[in-house]
Amino acid sequence: MAQDSTSSSSENITETVAESPGFSDRIDSLKEFLPEPLMAVWETVVEHPFIGSIAVVLFGYIAARAVGWLMGKTLVQLTKRTKTTTDDKLIALLMRPMFLTVFLFFLVLAIRPLTSGGSFYNIFGNVMASIVIMSWLMALLPASKLILESLGRNHQRFPLIEERTIPLFNILFMVLLLGFASYALLMLWGINPAAWLASAGVLGIAIGFAARDTLANLFSGVFIVADAPYQIGDFVNLDSGERGQVTSVGLRSTRLITRDDVEITIPNAVIANAKIINESGGPYEKSRIRIKVGVAYGSDIDHVVAVLEDIAKNNHAIAPAPAPRVRMRRFGDSSLDFELLCWINAPVERGKVSHELHMQVYKRFVAENIEIPFPQQDIYVRSMPEHISE
Repeated sequence: MAQDSTSSSSENITETVAESPGFSDRIDSLKEFLPEPLMAVWETVVEHPFIGSIAVVLFGYIAARAVGWLMGKTLVQLTKRTKTTTDDKLIALLMRPMFLTVFLFFLVLAIRPLTSGGSFYNIFGNVMASIVIMSWLMALLPASKLILESLGRNHQRFPLIEERTIPLFNILFMVLLLGFASYALLMLWGINPAAWLASAGVLGIAIGFAARDTLANLFSGVFIVADAPYQIGDFVNLDSGERGQVTSVGLRSTRLITRDDVEITIPNAVIANAKIINESGGPYEKSRIRIKVGVAYGSDIDHVVAVLEDIAKNNHAIAPAPAPRVRMRRFGDSSLDFELLCWINAPVERGKVSHELHMQVYKRFVAENIEIPFPQQDIYVRSMPEHISE
């Protein structure tokens, strides 16, 4: 039934526009509210249609320019006190649809004496109104983005919108503006949107079943952007073993670049349900590394601690704050186990700095005569078998 209604509505669009009162007829009804001087002008236009139409077009162009100039001056005076340039950009975006609204209004008035009303007049008026709606839509889409970016800037002490949620609000406003403009256009042309919405609902259900994996990734991407467990540039570890730097956070997938310069694309539905260790999270980007060292029993442990701390302090890649420190962890089977704890400026330096510290520890221990033990076993033979001894 929804398809029948849609087809019948599509076939009768022209007849509906011609028979129903259009945008132009509504303009005609405004002449009843015109003052006496303007009524005389209106009657003159009706008596001399061609000359009157040209006069109305010229007057409409001048009026549109005048309205734009007055509105621009007024808004500029109001926005002089602000330090941001967002309001100036908004004014520039809104000037064009404002001009078209006033000018096309008078253009429809100018066409009326030449057409004597009728279906062509209604269709022409609806076309002009459609242009006005589309011009406002094309201006409001970037304007909403500018407003959201202004509300979410980091330099504000209390931002009204968090920066990471700006894409979500931008998409929301885009959908609302497109929906409102579509509804206005359908109503303007006398098309009942109910049948179209019913057909779209059935089609949406079918598409939802066919693309459920894609929709799962899409919704997961929305939640990732809103919750922000990581952002571009962070180093993350997943419970599945992947580790790398986040290079892209999209609505369908997240991309990581590993230390081997291999790009991994992970669907958002997978990463949203995974355990994520963000090495770049926390109060700052610094990351702590642990260098485990074992020394032989009988070693001067105070000397060992001093040597390890000196190695960390003289390494240019180690962050001075928090200061590096050494901890003795346990009495091992064949060694006294120590751990050198120090901070690096970025997780990407972990492998390089660990390599340098291990090299320096070994060289210094050799130079300082500090023994690094290794597991070994001694076998004692109490007695030899008789046939071997013979």
